[in-house]
Amino acid sequence: MDAPAHRTLLLRSFYRQFVDGAVPPGYYEYVRGEFARRGRGVDDLLDASPNEGRRAREEAWRAELRPSIASEVDARIRQALGPERSRSDWVLVGGPPCQAYSLVGRARMLGARGDDFYYDKRHTLYREYLRIIAKHRPSVFVMENVKGLLSAKSQLGFSIFERILKDLRQPPDSKLKYRLFGLTAPAQERSGDAVEPTSADGFLIKSERFGVPQARHRLIIVGVLQTRFGAGMRGPAPLSEGADVVRCADAIGDLPALRSGLSREADSSERWVGLLKASVHQAWFRQIVASGQSEVAEAVRSALDRVRCPRSHRGAQFVACEPRVRFERDWFEDPRLGGACNHETRAHIYEDLSRYLFVSSYGKAKGRSPRIRDFPESLLPEHANVASALRGAMFNDRFRVQLSTLPASTITSHIAKDGHYFIHPDPAQCRSLTVREAARLQTFPDNYFFEGNRTEQYRQVGNAVPPLLARGIASAIKAGFERGWQ
Repeated sequence: MDAPAHRTLLLRSFYRQFVDGAVPPGYYEYVRGEFARRGRGVDDLLDASPNEGRRAREEAWRAELRPSIASEVDARIRQALGPERSRSDWVLVGGPPCQAYSLVGRARMLGARGDDFYYDKRHTLYREYLRIIAKHRPSVFVMENVKGLLSAKSQLGFSIFERILKDLRQPPDSKLKYRLFGLTAPAQERSGDAVEPTSADGFLIKSERFGVPQARHRLIIVGVLQTRFGAGMRGPAPLSEGADVVRCADAIGDLPALRSGLSREADSSERWVGLLKASVHQAWFRQIVASGQSEVAEAVRSALDRVRCPRSHRGAQFVACEPRVRFERDWFEDPRLGGACNHETRAHIYEDLSRYLFVSSYGKAKGRSPRIRDFPESLLPEHANVASALRGAMFNDRFRVQLSTLPASTITSHIAKDGHYFIHPDPAQCRSLTVREAARLQTFPDNYFFEGNRTEQYRQVGNAVPPLLARGIASAIKAGFERGWQ
């Protein structure tokens, strides 16, 4: 339903119409901004390849899923699946919105019907998901949601997650029966056959264990149609865990170094460098030295030694460079691209610039992100919840650096609002992550271009499932079909 996200998916659908190596040069001209400079847009790109452009427009549909358009949804599904007589096994993939399930937002789960959580208007898409399963009988479905769903309870105390599992095993108003499987090793029998997890945690996937440079924990439920494959079916094999954890530096360390911008004042490289260089004369730096944090003070000095005007630029929607990502290079890199898309920095107010320099230097020196109580007094933010944060309450990590030596923390849609939780590990750059860096941590290929303004791009990245994880899930399900789930 979101216009910029739809344009992103439309462009990517167009890209997927071509086999490897056959993507037209115009695609790369478009993502490098050459179309825009000539006054042309995505429609011109799609029109230049009429058949592929038509299929992309048919595939990427902008609409808000709701009961009033159910007939159109059904027609599009039937068209995608083909005639009834030739329809093969298929998979439904979806993640109904999690607002009503999240740890922060689930307090208003119930509507007028007491224990009937379906009446929360935010569950419309969940009900549509069940309706599509019941009507179109997918052989397999994959449902993704947030970890907070595991502990969500209604006002009457029942487990929301158990209610959802019950619905998925036998969708309301249908006689279909599905067996539900997780994709992690604890959910498997010793023989290797999949069984339904004995606890809700069996559906939880911790992405950093499966080759994703990000500690993203999500629920993945795989349902296999029992009335299609029989009661003795086997589920998907567990995902293969990586031998080594992929670090943040492995994902973004090769991208061009950039500086942040200055907000609420004239912005220039000279001004930015001058403000940073003056940090050693500021009260907060003197407080660090006086408190005996010599390693943090040295990290600040070391970063400032590396700050140079000629190298200080803010990036752009396309930056020419030669990326050399340190893992899964065949997945990320595209030699035809010639640079990095969506690699442009935010602007920060001067006070936050100082906080970013402190936080990133602290992380480099101590191997962890500081809590609010670790801040020098003159850098404490002027927020109402600072006093409680100093006592260890919520938001005591309001400013968080991503450490080079560890997977990143979860990239969320909050990154669209500010970058305080997503500070770059290099103090000399003194900034939050760019869209491309967030996309790398989410494992989007470098030639995946995000449409919209920067805030809209951040939101799309933060709401996504890591594509490398999705590839692993798809491979496990494909293998299940190949053996007939037996």
